[in-house]
Amino acid sequence: MQPITLALAKGRTATTTIQLLNNAGYFFNDFHETSRKLVFYDTNQFIRLLFVKAVDVPIYVEKGAADVGIVGKDNILESAANVYEMLDLKKGKCKFVIAGHDATVLQSNRLVVASKYPSIAAHYLQNIGIQTEIIKLNGSVELAPLIGMADVIVDIVETGKTLKENGLIVLQELEEISTRLITNKASYATKTNHIKNLIYNLQVALEG
Repeated sequence: MQPITLALAKGRTATTTIQLLNNAGYFFNDFHETSRKLVFYDTNQFIRLLFVKAVDVPIYVEKGAADVGIVGKDNILESAANVYEMLDLKKGKCKFVIAGHDATVLQSNRLVVASKYPSIAAHYLQNIGIQTEIIKLNGSVELAPLIGMADVIVDIVETGKTLKENGLIVLQELEEISTRLITNKASYATKTNHIKNLIYNLQVALEG
């Protein structure tokens, strides 16, 4: 059988995932953290690994360029990709939150919201009855409420230290976030056994 193609986010997720894959019996001897290669094969040619930006992983999987992907739930939600979410790898745990200076701001009917995740921010706030103007920022979203550019932010929080240091508090927790394994729907139908074996081996590695 042809190897299954796995899209993996670069960076911290890659290092922990490669270790997990090793524990599951898939060894990538050519991989090292400083490599600029974008495609790797495991020693048994079961998996072809593609390194892409985290935000692109769900798109590679949805479009069939990759059979499976490993990426944070935040990127899955933001992309709204039409994929199957198969396994929670329980890595990189954090939370989506609304944060700001004062909880009473959530009593407003309309808020200006700064976020790296505009689709998620709009979805959650509209679900609680608040109309939004979304400002998409690519970094340092905590600055927006400090200078009056936004009323609140929607972001992922791990420890809350950055919020605290900038005088912000969590106003509402939205969703638990962690690294997930997703699969292309057509690939799951045509490569069922191969993908199920991968999932099973990862589950054993997680438990062991």
